[in-house]
Amino acid sequence: MDPKTLRYAATHEWAARDGDTVTVGITKFAVEQLTDVTHVELSPVGRAVTAGKPFGEVESVKSVNDLYAPVSGEIVAVNDALAADPSRVTNDPFTAGWMVKIRVKTGTTLDHLLTLDAYNKQVASEGH
Repeated sequence: MDPKTLRYAATHEWAARDGDTVTVGITKFAVEQLTDVTHVELSPVGRAVTAGKPFGEVESVKSVNDLYAPVSGEIVAVNDALAADPSRVTNDPFTAGWMVKIRVKTGTTLDHLLTLDAYNKQVASEGH
């Protein structure tokens, strides 16, 4: 996925919309802060999620952090490959490291999320 076309949550998740489905992962910046991802725990298919609320956890050699849904909807796919190989998140956060796909309601937009430029400004303002 091209980071320029994605939208970003202030909590370092990215979102890519394709019709009524939004694919979600964590940003390269988040991965760099975590260092090596050692475990990913995700909500199952069929679970309703709410924007801004946790949908899973990511564990690294440094810490355990919640993953926050950038949109509300229903999880329709989970990247099961991450259970066996969480390094996919570390090595390729924008493609192989995607986490969940969320089906959103008609009319849902990603307008509340940050553009790449706005996200980069937020990261810079946090002193990174």
